Amino acid sequence: MTNTCQKTITGGDALVRMLQLQGVKHIFGVTGDTSLPFYDALYRLDHGITHVLARDERCASYMAYVYAKLTGKVGVCEGPSGAGATYMLPGIAEANGSSVCVLGINSDIPVAGRDKFVLTELDMKALFKPVTKWNSVIETPARLPKVLRTAFLEMTSGAPGAAHIAVPYDVMKGELDESEVYAFEQFNQFPSIRPAADPEIVKATVKAIRDSKRPVFVCAGGVILSGGCDELQKLSAYLDVAIATSISGQGAVSDDNPLAVGVVGTNGSTPEARAFMQTCDLVIFLGTRAGSVVTEKWGNPKIGDRQIGHIDIDSHVIGCNYNTQFPLLGDARTVLQQLLEVAQMDNAVDRPDMIDAIATVKSARSSALNRPINSKSGQIEPEVVVKALQASLPEDAVLVIDPGTPTPFLSAYLDVTKPGNNIVYNRFHGGLGYSLPGVVGAYYARPDQKCVAIMGDGSFGFSSSELETIFRLNIPVTLVVLSNSNYGWIKAGQFASYGERYFSVDFSNTSSARIAEAHGIKAWRVQEDEDVQTAIREALAHSGPSLVEITVRELHETQAPVSAWMG
Repeated sequence: MTNTCQKTITGGDALVRMLQLQGVKHIFGVTGDTSLPFYDALYRLDHGITHVLARDERCASYMAYVYAKLTGKVGVCEGPSGAGATYMLPGIAEANGSSVCVLGINSDIPVAGRDKFVLTELDMKALFKPVTKWNSVIETPARLPKVLRTAFLEMTSGAPGAAHIAVPYDVMKGELDESEVYAFEQFNQFPSIRPAADPEIVKATVKAIRDSKRPVFVCAGGVILSGGCDELQKLSAYLDVAIATSISGQGAVSDDNPLAVGVVGTNGSTPEARAFMQTCDLVIFLGTRAGSVVTEKWGNPKIGDRQIGHIDIDSHVIGCNYNTQFPLLGDARTVLQQLLEVAQMDNAVDRPDMIDAIATVKSARSSALNRPINSKSGQIEPEVVVKALQASLPEDAVLVIDPGTPTPFLSAYLDVTKPGNNIVYNRFHGGLGYSLPGVVGAYYARPDQKCVAIMGDGSFGFSSSELETIFRLNIPVTLVVLSNSNYGWIKAGQFASYGERYFSVDFSNTSSARIAEAHGIKAWRVQEDEDVQTAIREALAHSGPSLVEITVRELHETQAPVSAWMG
């Protein structure tokens, strides 16, 4: 007998309700015909979710990535079937590789149309499997709530990562029992579960720190994602442990901290910082995979020539590249708290010689930034831009930084005065065209802070269509474009290792400022040193969206803080 009291709900409505219950406030996406039931539910229902229309799904996924990175909540992007799914891949892959929780949602062709050559048919489960922590195709309306709950649990527990779901058109049109539409709020934020490390290994690690002459933490984005920056600084101060960071860990510690070494590795590090690392007898990796860049291809520290500790929530990375004497598997903030509790059972440690050594690193870094510079007209040195940003940015400004020309200079020389989660790089795949859409996500994550995207003109060309999005929504972000009319990193590699045989790296001198103005955005084009700071200050003060184009020297001709180009 049918239960006449049972209430039903359509799949499209259930999808919106589940996202609402999971605490989603923003969705970044692009419309498509298979998504019509979902869009209709967003239109009709009272849900408190803001939908941000992007100009392509790749950019929507980058928006969701930066939003998630800055809020600690799951970022959501959506798009239609077929091409919409293939376009979404870059941001999903970047988020998953960077341990950031992004949920990609694609509508799909009807289940009934499978294997009939329906337009846009695609095996989405196979497509997204390599670039997600978990993914699913929903086959029936009844499965939709459970799949959504599972997606949030999988993304936010253990090592954070991305998820993807495909929702066929007929699933969204079908009906299910409304009582199944519920969520678990615990999994709205990441990390949702904070495992602790083995107490005995914690004690052994503290002893090793006390016994060492020059210990150092090498921190990446994991400590920032876990919210462990305060614990890191307290532990470092109590045991006198130096703090170095990867590029993605920039901001974990204030640069005015006497124990802060700065960024280390092949990209964005000074020679003095790399030399300091060679003197450390105990290296503790923290929230990092200890990959090729931060370790200078595993040459600093060299494999096997000093003691190694590793703190990470992901069991796959501990001991992957180094023989690790102190494997601390757990949430970064939780493990730091454990270490601090054990450390405080005994006296604090004082290493004045190490403080002096770090002071030498800081002095050399300052000298490199402030060396005498006399840029040629139209070929401004990137250090001039860094100093102008340093002088003009609010202390709590949020920076979204593209790969290429900006990264080595900003990671090496930009002083972080307020530690925390305010700087976002895409350091896993490093796709160009990331920061321009990403800053849209930054604005929705931090509407009360000034959000700034910094990119090269190569990156600008990848995603300049989102200027329309920024203008349409009147998003008061500032874009800084370093323009030199080439793909600088690749050209530098051809300069250093291939006899200056430049091939397919140069493009036309197209003004990003004029393109911005065509979209209704106030813009400045700067070609002289003395105009850089004024333009940046005026752009930051502008009440609407703004863009500053700065014509800079080609990267291979600069004194970039890079130890080796690809070759």
